[in-house]
Amino acid sequence: MPQVTIDGVEYEADEGTKILQLALDEGTEVPHFCYHKSLSIPANCRQCLVKAGTPMFDRATKEPVLDDDGNQKINYFPKLMPSCALDATEGMVVHTQLSSVEVAEAQADNLEIMLANHPLDCPICDQAGQCPLQIQAYKYGPEGSRFEFEKVHKPKRVQLGPNVVLDAERCINCTRCTRFTAEITETHQLTIINRGDKNHPMTAPGEVFDDPYSMCTADICPVGALTEDYFRFQARVWEMDKTPTISDFGGKGINVTVWTKNNEVLRITPRDNQDVNESWMPDVARLVYKSYNEDRASGPLIGGAPTTWEAAAREAGRLLKAAGSDVVFLGSSTATVEDNYLLVKLAASVGAQAPQFIDHRGRQEGDDFLISSDPSPNTEGCLRLGMAPVDPSVFRSRVAGAKLVYILQEDPVAHAVLDGADLEDVPVVLHATHTTSRTPFTVSLPIAMSVETLGTYVNEDGRAQLLRPAKMVKAMNRSLLMALGTGVGRRSKVGTPFDRWHDEDNQVDCLPGWATLPQVAKEVGLDLSYKSPAAIMAEVASKAEFQGATHGAMSMLGVPLETADTPALEA
Repeated sequence: MPQVTIDGVEYEADEGTKILQLALDEGTEVPHFCYHKSLSIPANCRQCLVKAGTPMFDRATKEPVLDDDGNQKINYFPKLMPSCALDATEGMVVHTQLSSVEVAEAQADNLEIMLANHPLDCPICDQAGQCPLQIQAYKYGPEGSRFEFEKVHKPKRVQLGPNVVLDAERCINCTRCTRFTAEITETHQLTIINRGDKNHPMTAPGEVFDDPYSMCTADICPVGALTEDYFRFQARVWEMDKTPTISDFGGKGINVTVWTKNNEVLRITPRDNQDVNESWMPDVARLVYKSYNEDRASGPLIGGAPTTWEAAAREAGRLLKAAGSDVVFLGSSTATVEDNYLLVKLAASVGAQAPQFIDHRGRQEGDDFLISSDPSPNTEGCLRLGMAPVDPSVFRSRVAGAKLVYILQEDPVAHAVLDGADLEDVPVVLHATHTTSRTPFTVSLPIAMSVETLGTYVNEDGRAQLLRPAKMVKAMNRSLLMALGTGVGRRSKVGTPFDRWHDEDNQVDCLPGWATLPQVAKEVGLDLSYKSPAAIMAEVASKAEFQGATHGAMSMLGVPLETADTPALEA
């Protein structure tokens, strides 16, 4: 493995590693625009220039050539080199802008050329606050501009497709977007047109940029040239809180960052996990953001009338106790492992058949990339808990003979597993997320969605990953508050009704399943109380199907579980 010295510090590099990536991995910032670790390397922005060389050896004797101080001389390249395309070799010495005035001046000059025709409209640009060009111009650019002429004008506010808008004047021709459509999705929908200072990305004449992953180009655009249509002018990034979590769209378990303002989800972007989704996510997985804000079931109900959580839990417990073992439990492949696990234990305690779940696999078209044919995020988790998929005809007959149906975060009527008539003569306890649920209920205990809870999903590849709350619910407990951590700022976490900016209307009156199920279980004499959802998962993780999948172990990137067949988990 080559030994490389960067700014006087020696590092060990893997064969084939580029100097820029090595520097970034080791915490040395080298400004760059066109480079992206998942794309090819064009080296066209020239911002990552470094001074580099290799040790000198005598051609005849092969002995090191030393200077007057006894140090080995370095044979530097005659020109500065783009570090993104420079392979790390044994003994290479590299100087970045931190240790070379020549490099720093070259980077400043390069930025001045880039900014010559850039509109400098940061105050109205959606990229402001997260813009590499803005940040690097501030840190490494010239103090002012010597360009005193009219700038080149290009097309603005171009609707390239349903989800992406182009402002060509802001483009610096890094070609990240064109390389993405050519190399990652292979749709080749974007290319660079025109020449010189008139060029910019565009679709072919008459074509629409409808790539299923089109908004990834906005993610990787280093300026504000490409922006997401749904998020344009909605909020500044410094006004929002961001939380690393897992998408509940589909079985891939896409790692995401959820952006909130005033406790509303405004934006979802991909989070890097090379073992799951690399740096990408499909457009449809972003556009579910409205479902976290709208038509939410809020506040417990008994017979359609508002009540307290205590009263609703007592009534649910009374119905459960009266039904004995004649209870049909329905879990959910959208609910977390922790919630389903408690439901399994509750069913076992009353002597009922183990909960089943509705298997949604095959209900949407997959693409062999990040759109799964399974629209549910936790099917694998349900299977590993020993929960069987529902057979609609058998399930209907079970419901017909039941004294109670207990449903966790599912809508069997909407999914045609049951119809309303099947539930006319049987009481139903329902943990729903939305008021649009078509399943009738006797008792409603609204349940938190994936952006409001702490828990575990297992993706279709058997990787256990940790959900973190991005939104607050009205009744925040210690576990949720601690999980919010530093990702959620003062506006969301510690606002009071006395703060003018505080709006409790955006806090849904719901609770995670691991918070409500113990309340119901208490009414039938079962103690399901745990210190935290982490404690629940620690118990689950002691079983073979979830071996080692504790919250601490999952951390930010998840834990791959054993794929070998194992016996069903015992509650």
